[in-house]
Amino acid sequence: MAGQTLTGDLKLAAAKFPSRRSLSVPGKIEITYSRLDSLIDSAASSLIAAGVVPGDVIALTFPNTVEFVIMFLAVIRSRATAVPLNASYTQEEFEFYLSDSESKLLLKNKQGNAAAVIAAAKLGIPHATADLPDASSVVQIDGLPGTAVAANDYPSPVATIVNETSDVALFLHTSGTTSRPKGVPLTQQNLAASVKNIRSVYRITEADSTLIVLPLFHVHGLLAGLLSSLTAGAAVALPAVGRFSASTFWADMRAAGATWYTAVPTLHQILLDRHASASEAPYPPLRFIRSCSASLAPAVLSHLEATFGAPVLEAYAMTEASHLMCTNPLPEDGPHKSGSVGRPVGQELAILDETGAVRPPGFPGEVCIRGPNVTKGYKNNTEANQAAFLYGWFHTGDIGFVDEDGYLHLVGRIKELINRGGEKISPIEVDAVLLAHPGVSQAVAFGVPDDKYGEEINCAVIPREGTEIDVEEMKSYCKKNLASFKVPKKFFVTESLPKTATGKIQRRMVAEQFLAQAKAAKVGA
Repeated sequence: MAGQTLTGDLKLAAAKFPSRRSLSVPGKIEITYSRLDSLIDSAASSLIAAGVVPGDVIALTFPNTVEFVIMFLAVIRSRATAVPLNASYTQEEFEFYLSDSESKLLLKNKQGNAAAVIAAAKLGIPHATADLPDASSVVQIDGLPGTAVAANDYPSPVATIVNETSDVALFLHTSGTTSRPKGVPLTQQNLAASVKNIRSVYRITEADSTLIVLPLFHVHGLLAGLLSSLTAGAAVALPAVGRFSASTFWADMRAAGATWYTAVPTLHQILLDRHASASEAPYPPLRFIRSCSASLAPAVLSHLEATFGAPVLEAYAMTEASHLMCTNPLPEDGPHKSGSVGRPVGQELAILDETGAVRPPGFPGEVCIRGPNVTKGYKNNTEANQAAFLYGWFHTGDIGFVDEDGYLHLVGRIKELINRGGEKISPIEVDAVLLAHPGVSQAVAFGVPDDKYGEEINCAVIPREGTEIDVEEMKSYCKKNLASFKVPKKFFVTESLPKTATGKIQRRMVAEQFLAQAKAAKVGA
């Protein structure tokens, strides 16, 4: 099923490049394509032997490790659905995501995750631990229902499994503006189409190598960095310290022989700051640097190119599209335009007005797409599907226009999502936590411009009558109930909030008022 399913593409790469390096952690472990294929199949066999059947949903909460890659791909190989979860979620957040995805099993690393385990136990979901002791071992999976299993104890069950294009392989959540995060099911066909688009537009081949600096529970790192490479026979390295670190980034890039990397603008800025304070020039030659998941300022793009000596290609993506929608091309394939997110890749894109009519070049409207990479709809969310799939197109909620060369320029967002360094956060979710505080009467979270993250979270709160708000206590409360990246950076304590003529509170009005207040205070200081 190569070309039609992700697992088929992975099998083809393993057959074509058996002895090439597939996955490594510089200085610690290196795995070839044939070895990775064997580890995936044996782990999938263990899952099947433990009772996993097609359509089962399995959650995974790991840092960026070899074990995550193997178990993620083993879940998909067994025809189950993988749900990667952020290890920094609170217990309440784990409960929501495990419940909403209808997960039947939680997989974690040997170090464990107390919040995830407690949440799983509360929901009656079993949990198991996966560990690869060394490159010559098999994955040890302890705690599978009924037994402790070594991944080579069941060598045969997966041999009978055929992955179908319609199998839901990946289930992710995307934050909404009027509800809890929406569930996005992505099929084998969706993923295969997306990685094909990524490989083709960036000309990724077995000669390439990349370093993963983004979390693999996000579609950006997972699809653009990991899976596009592994289906091309290219090499993938995971940071030696287990996560992005500016101080070890270039050492890891050199050790991996990396030819490119993809990141969010925040990480690019951190690397530029590192260069200014502790330059590691000359830098290794790169074919290109990719930026996605948030807007990249033209000045930053130019600075990146001048500093690291490689073309910087800004792209546009979202979970519902299995990541990539548009990108600026490689220099040999056309100009890359600063301020534009490029041209559509492997899918149709149109700018539509409110009636579904196509807008001509240069005229703004809603960015809409359709293609084999696009989800067929949100899980159990009829209202959201009716709004998102109109006139035969998927509606992104973004406003933009296409120029005469077919390049997309984003103007703004219809949605109220706060985009903090590529982390898209629902202010409604933050509101709910703030309003659950016993001392809060009204609360509104909103995004404000930020030099480092693009946007940062602020909030305005009205105390309950007879109470006083302790801002530091509020921050501690939020840290206990929200993942760290969702905690507001600044709290405005106020007696009233601006309202429209009909009495509605609009985030834009709230943001404008308190931003002006903060600027005035700064001027008067």
